[in-house]
Amino acid sequence: MSDDDPTCVIAIDAGTTGVRSRAVFRDGREPVAAYREFPQYYPEPGHVEHDADEIWEAAKATLNEVVEQLGADAVAAIGITNQRETVVAWSRSTGRPLHRAIVWQDRRTADRCQELTDAGHLPMVRDRTGLVLDPYFSGTKFEWMLRHGGVEVSDDLALGTVDAWLIWNLTGGEVFATDVTNASRTLLFDIRERRWDPDLCDVLGVPIGALPEVRPSSGRIGVTSDRCGVPAGIPVSGVAGDQQAALFGQACFEPGTAKNTYGTGSFVLMNVGADCPEPTEGMLTTIAWELADGTVHYALEGSIFVTGAAVQWLRDGLGIIDAAPETGPLAESVDDSGGVVVVPAFTGLGSPWWDPYARGAIFGITRGTTRAHVARAVAESMAFQVRDVVDAMVEHSGTPLQELRVDGGASAMDVMLRFQADQLGVTVRRPVDQETTALGAAFLAGLAEGVWPDLDAITEQWQLEATFEPQADRGLADTLHATWRRAVDRTRAWSATD
Repeated sequence: MSDDDPTCVIAIDAGTTGVRSRAVFRDGREPVAAYREFPQYYPEPGHVEHDADEIWEAAKATLNEVVEQLGADAVAAIGITNQRETVVAWSRSTGRPLHRAIVWQDRRTADRCQELTDAGHLPMVRDRTGLVLDPYFSGTKFEWMLRHGGVEVSDDLALGTVDAWLIWNLTGGEVFATDVTNASRTLLFDIRERRWDPDLCDVLGVPIGALPEVRPSSGRIGVTSDRCGVPAGIPVSGVAGDQQAALFGQACFEPGTAKNTYGTGSFVLMNVGADCPEPTEGMLTTIAWELADGTVHYALEGSIFVTGAAVQWLRDGLGIIDAAPETGPLAESVDDSGGVVVVPAFTGLGSPWWDPYARGAIFGITRGTTRAHVARAVAESMAFQVRDVVDAMVEHSGTPLQELRVDGGASAMDVMLRFQADQLGVTVRRPVDQETTALGAAFLAGLAEGVWPDLDAITEQWQLEATFEPQADRGLADTLHATWRRAVDRTRAWSATD
């Protein structure tokens, strides 16, 4: 590798509110990126939609902007990562969407999921897909389009997630494909056999022939077409859903390595290796990635509803800070929370509890409680929730946690990450580059095209910014966690009518 190597991979990161194209360079220089937002549509309460054409236009515009800065010759490949579970229906002959995309946040199929549960389908869904029956996932959205959205079954019909839609457009309609990580979020995919499941498709009335071919996450899928409005001939060689891409971007290649993204909420994913674990109460099982040589790794996933959103609450709800970055210094201005515990169950509790009736609470307030103690308790609540998820993962998988790699806005709080290390009893590492989702997509594509020859080369490119080692006495850490669990117990089922 030369000291001045312009070779790069462009990751198209198609998120929920916008698309970012980001060039990741082989020599590790500063990335080049462009971003475009697209509109959100809310036709009815609980319904969330996107215009698939607007997603594609944002992807095309940002990709072209980055390519124009670098020159097409510098681009070795394109990788794609995307908001998972959002679904698109389109015509193969015209390439036009047949309905607005239904977004992962959409809740219109909640009653249908309950019907399927009542009909006894949940055990099969859990066993074959690793998921639960929830409107979050793609399958019931496809079914809704076919039953209620005016989308008709025919040989011309294409049903896919956002990655499949982007691949179709980038290749000028030559390739209709998805990858195993996105397929594993549909309720239609057997994650052990790695194929569309006829029984699950039959239950939901989704024709297998309308679904894309399933490919590995790393491996050439196609090349850009001169008909798509971007430079032709660039290999499209990596695809993964956003959370799996972040796991790969954090170089969590060994079983027991895990990442957590401290965003509005948090997604904890732990690599559990090549063997698919049995369904785990409170956790989701998903495919982490499949490489071009057939290597497959699975992951356990835990979803936490409120982490960074609690910082927003400190700012907008309580008014005890003026800006989010104040939280860390304010929390660090006291030695501990003074006995205060905040359970931020504002919209219920996610993994491992899955209690929609839980509600938030503050415990342990005394006359000496200050805003700093409340801020400290909010920071600690993030770490406690992550420990709850990790403890469940370790207990049910039998795979001990080796370390936790972190990203997301709240990971800037050193005080919280020190507390996180104490609670988990393992090292917590924060990378220099926080855009781990885009990094993962770029690494998957670059691995397929030889930009990075192997996983060791990717690990070398991952750059550490800070390390946090457990310092507190384990007994103290466990005592604090036990107090947290008592507080959680008191918030459970708070808003239930029965």
